[in-house]
Amino acid sequence: MSTATRSLPLAGALRLGRPSDIWFKPAFSVVAAVAPPNLTLLALGRLDLAMYTMAGSLCALYGHNRPYPARARTLAWVILGMVAGLAVALTTASLTGNAVVLVTVGALMAAVQKVLCDATRVGPPGNVVLTFISSASLFASGTLGQVPGHVALALATGAWAWLVGMAPGLLRPHGPERRATAHALNATAAYADTRGAGAGHAKARAGAAAAVQSAWQSLLAAGARTDRTRRALEHLVVRAEVALAAPADADPALLRGWARALRGTGRVPRVSGADDELLGVDAELAAPHRSSWRRLGPLAPLAARTALGCALAGYASLALGVGRPYWALVTAASLYQANVTLTWSRGVQRVVGNVLGVLVFAAVVPLAHLHPAALVLCCLGFNFGAEALIGRNYWLGSVCVTPMALLITEFARTQDAGQLITERVVDTLVGALVGFGTAVVVTNRRAGDRIEHALTAVEQAREQAARVLAEPRPAPRDLEAARRALAATLAELRATTDAASGEWWQRALPQERVVLAEQSGHRTLAATVRRQGPHAWDGTRTTEDARP
Repeated sequence: MSTATRSLPLAGALRLGRPSDIWFKPAFSVVAAVAPPNLTLLALGRLDLAMYTMAGSLCALYGHNRPYPARARTLAWVILGMVAGLAVALTTASLTGNAVVLVTVGALMAAVQKVLCDATRVGPPGNVVLTFISSASLFASGTLGQVPGHVALALATGAWAWLVGMAPGLLRPHGPERRATAHALNATAAYADTRGAGAGHAKARAGAAAAVQSAWQSLLAAGARTDRTRRALEHLVVRAEVALAAPADADPALLRGWARALRGTGRVPRVSGADDELLGVDAELAAPHRSSWRRLGPLAPLAARTALGCALAGYASLALGVGRPYWALVTAASLYQANVTLTWSRGVQRVVGNVLGVLVFAAVVPLAHLHPAALVLCCLGFNFGAEALIGRNYWLGSVCVTPMALLITEFARTQDAGQLITERVVDTLVGALVGFGTAVVVTNRRAGDRIEHALTAVEQAREQAARVLAEPRPAPRDLEAARRALAATLAELRATTDAASGEWWQRALPQERVVLAEQSGHRTLAATVRRQGPHAWDGTRTTEDARP
């Protein structure tokens, strides 16, 4: 069995990207969720309880990319998960003061939170916020009798965060689906610009396929209920799929025009076509979905990395005499991504962001010490800044997250700023070094197996599509379902290959087989588009407006 090693990037990890299209939504949402509880506690003189109210308030960070019916469910589960983690942490802390036991419990909880968030695809921000709250709560002082009251505070503010997260749906009920569809149209327009050939076309095709798949996931996540707006959006995503399958025949300007029309609350473009092309969507809605629990198996190596890395980071921090080992634990938990290369990049981003963040804290802490109101306002400002900047690069958001986390420790009592800065820098370095070292040691040998499974799925989907194409008069439902199934497996193959390619040490990947499978799969996709009839082509060139 051959193995391969790969170089780890450095400069690229710090490169700034474009801000998210909806960066302001989580930024304003978290301020709206955090401000009322904290200002209330300020008025009551009980800022020492702010950590518990923030546990619920920070749930407002989740679900902004999901349709509102799905967002309601996601936020509810996130709140329950946050409150459950807080309850376990506070109960454990009230029963024992043994730091080794507390770190061990925190590491196990971090692994569970990581795996569940990845399996259910909750994020951003994923497991890091949950782990931050539960780990910090493990080292909070309190008695067993205080646990119900503190948990009730988190549950109440979590309910408020749910309302904050759902409120925009009153003004723009299809906002997430419109954004996902617009992104798919723009991505396929970029691929159509390449005409399916030349330098960069493979990367553009992969990006377009992922965007189309995300758009379908967004539309399907809203559930079986449909309306004219949703139906019109589904037709637009079909047009994006057609352009993906036959880029040389697509009109990039028209695709971008449709994407622009989806901004705001205006009319949704209605394209000419037949409802036969949505039969595959109806079939998928009616079919049983793959349970999130079935995705837990492939995540076992990631769970092992997280549990071991967080535990070792916490133990190392204790050995150095640092008073807050949970900072090292959370740093390690924040590193673990789909592969070692991405984990390395996140480690670089975390260290750079935290070091710059403690410098910002040193500059701001004199202002925060002037009055408790100044402390609350500074935290709100950093909450907003973190969400506004983190989409450009994780390290940039960490410049705001770090001083915010340090200021939160000041809610209960004023502390020595120099000691806080020193401990935070030490724990950041310890957590990053130990966490990444664990990722290198705990290899993910299943990455290659997942590519084999993905290749098999693509081949089976391609064969099914070929069988349907071979029929003299294929049923529209069968043809559309086969095309969509093949498109989904091709997107999954590309994502799986990208993830496996970033592993540090493993057997050589079947890159040639992947390329051949993608080429044959996309040729079959193009054949299904041609077989669907003239409406599949005419829809990329004509449009009329329809009110939602």
